[in-house]
Amino acid sequence: MGNKSKKIVENLLNQAGIGINGNNSWDIQVHNNKLYSRILSGGTLALGESYMDGWWDCPNLDQFFTKVLRANLGVMTLGIRTLIWQFLKACIINPQNKVRAFIVGEKHYDVGNDLYKLMLDKRMNYSCGYWQTADNLDDAQEAKLELSCQKLGLKPGMKVLDIGCGWAGFAKYAAEKYGVTVVGVTISKEQKKLAEELCQGLPVEIRLQDYRELNEKFDRIISIGMIEHVGRKNYREYMKVARRCLKDDGLFLLHTIGGLRSTVMVEPWIGKYIFPNGMLPSIKQLARSVEKLFVIEDLHNFSAYYDTTLMAWYTNFVANWDKIKNNYDERFYRMWVYYLLSCAGSFRARKNQLWQIVLSKNGIIDGYISTR
Repeated sequence: MGNKSKKIVENLLNQAGIGINGNNSWDIQVHNNKLYSRILSGGTLALGESYMDGWWDCPNLDQFFTKVLRANLGVMTLGIRTLIWQFLKACIINPQNKVRAFIVGEKHYDVGNDLYKLMLDKRMNYSCGYWQTADNLDDAQEAKLELSCQKLGLKPGMKVLDIGCGWAGFAKYAAEKYGVTVVGVTISKEQKKLAEELCQGLPVEIRLQDYRELNEKFDRIISIGMIEHVGRKNYREYMKVARRCLKDDGLFLLHTIGGLRSTVMVEPWIGKYIFPNGMLPSIKQLARSVEKLFVIEDLHNFSAYYDTTLMAWYTNFVANWDKIKNNYDERFYRMWVYYLLSCAGSFRARKNQLWQIVLSKNGIIDGYISTR
């Protein structure tokens, strides 16, 4: 069975030009021959866990994933039992309901502000940068913030809601540069703590609050990298909350990672170790969720920039690991490397997208002027 499993995996990888124990930077180096049967029985979850366990390595994991995903290899959809269980669980329950909403905050965003300070840009943006004219992470993230403010048409004195405010990168920038008042909501205690420190003296309020509790009016709403935690069963309610909180002449900017097809569940490894209960919306799912609630004024795809952003985060993480390694362990290090580089490979393969969508309640009478 061992040799048979190896042959199956070897043939699959050959379709993507990937070798086993080869000399290319994208070839995998196998340290445990039980790897092949483990992958065939456990699919992507086993692929990630076996890497965390040190069963295999690859000099350039991002290149490995780019090749695997571009080739549409069946190895990425194996582990049928795991997939069936994930599918049934997603259909039966609402993994992102109000009771479970804070799980991802505790599991991922509370993992340590020390890590994120060293990995992210100086403004602590944990989302895709805008690299059109930028050549470093700080400039790319500031360009994204400026782009977002311009798309919203911010003016001094406006009241802005930031759903999923993170460490207040947008809130701080908008308050400083555009003279607006911002209310930011997060489900992470650690984010709230640091965000309040960073925004001291500014008209910024940070709340530890579920978005479903919001019921007040704002001139503008922004949500950057939040709806990926909302789940398909809650997209409609999320949009209803945004509508009831937006003034009639307001604008809502939704910034989200997106999938190429509609799904009911997250990728198993990402769901278990990185973003519990996460889910990438498709254009179809988003369109259904805004029907009769919003007019789509603008849609901007700059997903290729997420590859660059993730590689910059990876570089920072590896370069600063010695400063924080006493707070974590080697398995966490391998998990985090796998997370950053597998995601970079996915964006490079164009399997994941990044959209900024501008929405209005009633349509802009003279038309919305797109900003790029």
